[in-house]
Amino acid sequence: MNKKDFSKHIELKNIKITDPFWSKILELVRTEVIPYQYEAFHDNIEGAEKSYCIENFKKAAIAAKEIREGKKRPIYPIDKWQYTDENSDKNAFHGFVFQDSDFYKWIEAVGFSLSNHPDEELRKKADEIIDLICAAQLENGYLNTCYIINNPEAAFSNIRDYHELYCFGHMVEGAISYYNATGNRKLLDAACRYADLICKTFNKDNKKGYPGHEIIEMALVKLYEITGEKRYLDEAKYFVDERGNRPYYFDIERGRATTKEDYFYYQAHRPVRQQREAVGHAVRGVYLYSGMADIAKIFGDEELYSACESLFDNIENKKLYITGGIGATVDGEAFSFNYDLPNDQAYAETCASIGLVFFARRMAEIHPDSRYHNVAERALFNNILSGMAEDGKSFFYSNLLEVDPEACKKDSRKHYVSTVRQKWFGCACCPPNLARIISSLGEYCVSQNDETVFIHQYVGSKIKADNADIEIISDYAENGRVSISVNPKKPIKLALRIPEWSEGFSVSQPYEIKDGYAYIEISEKTEIKLDFKPKARLVKCSNRVRENVGKAAVSRGPFVYCIEEVDNGNNLQMIRVKNDSVFVKDGEEIIADGFREKEDSSLYSTLKEIEETPCKIRFIPYYRWANRGENEMTVYVRI
Repeated sequence: MNKKDFSKHIELKNIKITDPFWSKILELVRTEVIPYQYEAFHDNIEGAEKSYCIENFKKAAIAAKEIREGKKRPIYPIDKWQYTDENSDKNAFHGFVFQDSDFYKWIEAVGFSLSNHPDEELRKKADEIIDLICAAQLENGYLNTCYIINNPEAAFSNIRDYHELYCFGHMVEGAISYYNATGNRKLLDAACRYADLICKTFNKDNKKGYPGHEIIEMALVKLYEITGEKRYLDEAKYFVDERGNRPYYFDIERGRATTKEDYFYYQAHRPVRQQREAVGHAVRGVYLYSGMADIAKIFGDEELYSACESLFDNIENKKLYITGGIGATVDGEAFSFNYDLPNDQAYAETCASIGLVFFARRMAEIHPDSRYHNVAERALFNNILSGMAEDGKSFFYSNLLEVDPEACKKDSRKHYVSTVRQKWFGCACCPPNLARIISSLGEYCVSQNDETVFIHQYVGSKIKADNADIEIISDYAENGRVSISVNPKKPIKLALRIPEWSEGFSVSQPYEIKDGYAYIEISEKTEIKLDFKPKARLVKCSNRVRENVGKAAVSRGPFVYCIEEVDNGNNLQMIRVKNDSVFVKDGEEIIADGFREKEDSSLYSTLKEIEETPCKIRFIPYYRWANRGENEMTVYVRI
């Protein structure tokens, strides 16, 4: 680790996005997604699964008041992951045990949105919600609606399964975002009181535990950075250091042994510095690895950084879908074994790709290697955007690379597959997660240290860095062309990521390549023209990925493409693309030459020459699939 290379992202308030591609999506999130999700939390979306978020906080506020007044309250069981109208008392907690976290992510998205788009009506709604949240906090700082409503005496009795520390992590991130945007620190102060309780409860002299679902690690680092209170940083390090040590805390907590598979599921199979393969629940994994990277950077921990490097390498080179999806199996929503990347049973949860971008950004801030933001770009333009419909009012949880609607309805192994986006989910982690990462996009584009400004993502924007004012005029998504104007306050370097897909790129100023970045010396106002020359190409997968042997995907620039039944007819498996096809761009779509195999009605027959007819194949950007009704889709096509 070379601390001289360390950088930090530029605060959102100093980045004004003007990008022709991303501005439309940001505006959609601001004007449609955030208001829609507000209604979802109030259970006002007709035909959608209930959220119960507002209802739970109202119940918890009443419970907290009665507890302060010394009133006797009923005790309800805390023995499930999901509490419904059918299995719970009407006055008890409802929803999943982690339901609070959805609300906090929404507040975080609101804070990011307000940073560049003041909106008094939205702020008033958020202030009212924050007042409600804070009314539910107990005097000792504890704040989790499931336990406050059902049985506060049982708090912190099952941190493996019941997500109190996970919800707290999202509370912190929401509080910081909102405080940075508005100056309102009410939720931030509540988060600090809760953090103080956690610091007193979990340490080497008390409960030697760590959360079943990670995120608290990176949240506590953020809380340290905003408050300067080192105990929060120390607590984050404690959770990282303690995970996987023996005797296993989860065994102590439960009074019985955890299965070997469960240790891997929770990334607790061995101490984190000894972990080299990404395993277990994919979202939990990348949230943990992000926290590990934070701690490695702050403490200069070479051993921890080495583990992070190995984990990222394993994901990038053995467990990453071409779309930027991770988590190949529904069993445990988990990473599978190396090179196991099924297309029609992919899990590829939206949240997992978002967590991967968190991890990639942190690794790039430790060591600026283009591989990290190449992966982040893949996830942002493909798997993440796929998780939201073009109107911002329906969502995918898992993002498959191949879909046959009939199979999804009739094959029980695909019970989790949605062939169309859903209005909402009982487990609604993905929609507000989408809202918060898109609203904070600027934080993933640029970072800086004393000597260098790093351009990681070519999103059109106006940037106020510490040592320069920068304007990026970007036609990157469409044509791979970028203009950058730099007005330095002192001599600096500008580091420009060269995307992995670019061949024969050009840079208008003298540069030196290092780890996939073009470094340019800047001492006066400078204009730089970049041309990354995107072209449609066929991309093959390793032949160790069994499903994709004899197939290829089409990509152009940052986008991966797919074909849909609505354009190409059914039985997409009968289509093959010519490997020397001339690709013709038609707006956002690509047309290629190919063949359609004649349907064979005989189940078995003697091998003979395949009968094919020429056809034109229409490819669309993967993120746009399933916006024209339910139909077949595939990313990989026969060649």
